[in-house]
Amino acid sequence: MPIYRLLVSLLAPLMVLRLFWRRLRGREPAGALAERLGRAPRADGPALWLHGASNGELTSARALLASLIAEAPGLRVLVTANTLTARKMVEGWALPGVTAALAPLDHRLVLRRFLARARPAALVVMENEFWPNRLAACAQAGIPVLVIGARMSARSARRWTRLPSLARPLVQAIHLLSAQDAASEAHFRQLGLPADRIGPALNLKAGLAPDVPAAELRRLAPLFDRSRTLLAASTHAGEEAPVLEAFAQLWRADPARRLILAPRHPRRSDEVAALIAAAGLGFARRSRAELPGPQAPVLLGDTMGDMPLWYALAGVTFVGGSLVDKGGHTPFEPAAQASAILHGPHTGNAAEAYAALQAAGGALLVTDAASLVAAVASLDADRQAQQAAAARHALTPAVADAAQRQLRTAILAACPAAVLPAP
Repeated sequence: MPIYRLLVSLLAPLMVLRLFWRRLRGREPAGALAERLGRAPRADGPALWLHGASNGELTSARALLASLIAEAPGLRVLVTANTLTARKMVEGWALPGVTAALAPLDHRLVLRRFLARARPAALVVMENEFWPNRLAACAQAGIPVLVIGARMSARSARRWTRLPSLARPLVQAIHLLSAQDAASEAHFRQLGLPADRIGPALNLKAGLAPDVPAAELRRLAPLFDRSRTLLAASTHAGEEAPVLEAFAQLWRADPARRLILAPRHPRRSDEVAALIAAAGLGFARRSRAELPGPQAPVLLGDTMGDMPLWYALAGVTFVGGSLVDKGGHTPFEPAAQASAILHGPHTGNAAEAYAALQAAGGALLVTDAASLVAAVASLDADRQAQQAAAARHALTPAVADAAQRQLRTAILAACPAAVLPAP
């Protein structure tokens, strides 16, 4: 822990300069830097602090948050995120008693300022946002920490095991942890989390059906034959090339086919655009409001927040991060939108979910361009519907409602001061 704190202190000036440069270039609005430096909205009283990294984690938390507010109408909540898009999304929910802000940097002085202004009564962490100084500051201030949908891969567990001075205080700060799956729970147990601090397993993304903008779906649907549309979702470097190679073969055999290519990080959009051009395929860019067509069969999804729309338009989805060793992104979103799932061999981030899919015939494994061509070609409209139905059945949580009730009780019990009395 001392070494980590020293490194953070040494790097802090560089982090601040980088954020200041982003502000000068117009990439962040006025006030964003101040929020990241701990200037949270000043609280009128104690609040529940809920933190998620970005859109995905917070979208999955929305139903839980709404149910907490319904159960305790006077609940004050501060939701923090690492990204501006996620903060804006939370603001758009307009949930009563909920304020959104950017998360503070993991520096002790910044956190001291943040805690003094935000006055959190408890911290709820979504998935795997384990910032050592943040959790240590909460422990020192007597603020309970609850982790919902905790996820830890075998690789991450090995890394934490090699850093006992960081892992020990992190685990000690956790009052209750609800893991996504048995493997993640076992990894936390191995790091020293006591059994009496482990709550019911819950993956909030299971069964989640994100809102699809109906008007935009109606506008774009005529441009895509859903059964002939492939979505490559949240792709990473090294995945676009085989996807494009496969799609080029499919399109030449059937010009009605379309590809929606949505890289995980929109900042790579120019790089991905060059790959599409190099593959000899015409394309349209979402960020420029361009539309696909016979001469432009590829839509480059280079914007944030549109993934639910892409799932709704595509009959088949290749889940990115799985052809290269990134652990694979979750299959819950395409399953919820009845899009047949393809994935690569690297699925450690949601191993149990992918195992359930394979056992139920709810997904197809691909390893390269050739197997991707074969998989897509084998999935006509009927096969897509059958596989999507199998996926939804395999991923439907049988005990999610009971687990959510238990966790809501634990969260509200941890922060009674955050609930305003009824008028």
